Amino acid sequence: QVQLTESGGGLVQAGGSLKLSCAGSSSRPNFNVMRWYRQAPGKQREWLATISNGRPDYAESVKGRFTISGDLSKNSASLQMDDLKPEDTAVYYCWGLYRGYGYFGQGTQVTVSS
Repeated sequence: QVQLTESGGGLVQAGGSLKLSCAGSSSRPNFNVMRWYRQAPGKQREWLATISNGRPDYAESVKGRFTISGDLSKNSASLQMDDLKPEDTAVYYCWGLYRGYGYFGQGTQVTVSS
């Protein structure tokens, strides 16, 4: 069974930073692509960033503030979030692509206070 587990969420003041981590189950080979998404209350899930064998890619809403990194050979990805804003408050999800199927983690809550 393919599993992803996020960690690193929490409460932070506006302007602060958090680093989220995502670990895939060790029993599976590499994910081809890993991404970060978020979902705020009452809103649709939003794509934030992608890491693959090419250059990282970012949504305009987080470009310049968030940085994705990771090691696909170890099924791991991270999201460094700087200059956080109250509108960044959401549940953050890791996603991995394996054999044509996408898998989400359970999510981690990030709350940014003003």
